[in-house]
Amino acid sequence: MLETIKSMLKKTLNFAVVGCGNIGKRHVDLLLKNDDVRLIAACDTDEAKKKILPNSVSFTTNFEEILDHKNIEVVNICTPHHLHAPMSIAALRAGKHVLVEKPMCINSKDAKQMIVASEKYNRRLIVVKQNRYNFPVQQVNELLAKKKLGKIIEVHCHILWNRNDDYYQKSDWRGKLKTEAGALFTQGSHFIDLLVHWFGEVKKSQTWMATLNHKIELEDSGNSTLIFENGTIGKLLWSNNVFEENYEGSITIFGEKGTVKIGGAYLNQLEYWNVKNIPQPQITTSDDAPNRYASGYQGSSSNHHKVFEDVVNLLLHHKKVKMVEGEDAVKTITSIEKIYKSAK
Repeated sequence: MLETIKSMLKKTLNFAVVGCGNIGKRHVDLLLKNDDVRLIAACDTDEAKKKILPNSVSFTTNFEEILDHKNIEVVNICTPHHLHAPMSIAALRAGKHVLVEKPMCINSKDAKQMIVASEKYNRRLIVVKQNRYNFPVQQVNELLAKKKLGKIIEVHCHILWNRNDDYYQKSDWRGKLKTEAGALFTQGSHFIDLLVHWFGEVKKSQTWMATLNHKIELEDSGNSTLIFENGTIGKLLWSNNVFEENYEGSITIFGEKGTVKIGGAYLNQLEYWNVKNIPQPQITTSDDAPNRYASGYQGSSSNHHKVFEDVVNLLLHHKKVKMVEGEDAVKTITSIEKIYKSAK
C-alpha cells in the first residue's frame, strides 16, 4: 500500500509528441518506457497514426489542442523540417518547453526567431543531438577538451549512406528544397553539429555538389573544403548514393599528438586511436546502434533515451546537464548555410 501511495505522489514530466512518423514513433516508444515521464498526447495530420499509441495516450489531428492542453509541459516536435520553426515558436508561446528533432530548422533566420521566442516566454528550446552520447564521441570529446591531441591540423568527415528511391518518392516533403532544404540538414546535421562543437563554426568553404542518382530537387552528393573558427582545415564528403545500405559515417581528426577516427556507419565505433601516451579506451558493450525504421532505411544512433533522461534531469529534477539548446544548435544551421552558399 505504501509503495502504491508513493507511486501516486511521484511527480512526472508531461510530454506530447507532434508528428508520428518514423522518428515520432521512436519518441513515443521511448517516452512510454521512462518512469519519470507521462506521455499525455500525440498529434499527427494522419488519423491512421493513432494506432501506434496505447489507450492511455490521447490522439488529435489538431495541433492547437496540444497547445491548449494545460497539463502538457514539453512538446516534442518530430514533424518535417520546414515545420520545426513555426511549431516550436507556437509551443514556446503557449508556455511549453520544446524538444525539437534535428535539424533545428532549415535557415538561420528561423533559428534566431526560435531563440527569441524561448527567451521571451522563458521556456527551454532543446534540440535532439543523440550522437553526442555515443561512446566513441564522448572519448574524443574528452581528448579535445583536455587538449590531449595538441594542435589540430585537419579533420575529415565522411557521410556515405544509402537512401533509395522509395525514401523520397513515398514522402510528400523529402527531396524538396522548400521542405527538406538539403541532404546536409537531414543526413549531415549530426556530423556538422560535432564538427562545430569541436572546432567552431564554419568560416569559409568551397563546395561542389550534384544530383547524380535520384529524381529530387536536392543534392545527393557533395564535397567541401572547410575552414573552422579555430583555424582547423576540414574535408567534408557526403553521398546518399551508396548501394543498398549505409557504408560509413566517420570523423577522423589529425592532431600534432595523435590521430583518432570515429567510424562505423553511424559514428558508433572507435576505429582508430593512436594518441601519445594514452591507450585506446575499451568498452565491452554499447547501445550506440542505428535507428532502424519500418520503411527500410537506417539513421543515426538510437540514443534518444539518453536525451530524454537529460531533459527529465534538467526540467524535473533541476540538475545541471549539458543539453544542446538553441544558441548552440543555431551554429550548425549557419554553418550548413555557408557550405551551400559556397556551392552556388
